[in-house]
Amino acid sequence: MKHTKKKIIATLLITVLSLSCLSGCAVFKSKINDLNGSITGNTYAASFYTNTGEKFMSMSGKKIDLKSNIVEEQTYSDGSWGYTETLSSVVTVLIDGKEVESCGSTMIFAEKGLEPEVDFKNPDTIDSTTDGSLGDNVIISNVVNKYKNYFGKSRVVVIQSQLGDPICAYSGDKVYWEVCDDLPKTTKLMIDGKALYIHRANFQIIDKDLLD
Repeated sequence: MKHTKKKIIATLLITVLSLSCLSGCAVFKSKINDLNGSITGNTYAASFYTNTGEKFMSMSGKKIDLKSNIVEEQTYSDGSWGYTETLSSVVTVLIDGKEVESCGSTMIFAEKGLEPEVDFKNPDTIDSTTDGSLGDNVIISNVVNKYKNYFGKSRVVVIQSQLGDPICAYSGDKVYWEVCDDLPKTTKLMIDGKALYIHRANFQIIDKDLLD
């Protein structure tokens, strides 16, 4: 009986320590953000831009959601016609329960408290050097950078319009990104614990070490 109790206590301690370690991980914070309802349940500022990067509309709300729409496309296969489900280019934006249907526009959803870098200037040229260390090897660095992304890296996010005109930039010490599986042309980032959704835009996520 005593042995069983010690085993239970040890298991609980390991679980608590594991959660403590994960609490500093950017991907963990992203999943917590998702548990709050993806975009729903957080206060976001939604900005809409033209193809040339001009903001033409702003919205904000306590509960903002971005939903994909599924459509059936007629297909021909093996001598017969059928239908397949696919993601539509039309997305539905819910602002505190009210709908906005959007197709083609660049949209940026920034969680409350996340502010762009006003004075950031995108360099025309970035020159990188290496001392030939093992960590700079392409195969090794690909693996290392993949896992570093889970915990968040010091990065700058530069966003442009669909025609390449500059819109804004964000930076953080812990930046994590992932492609949204259920939303068309949408990327989610966590910047120092706050979420940023980018829909239909050009962007670069640059390690700050390259800008020093």
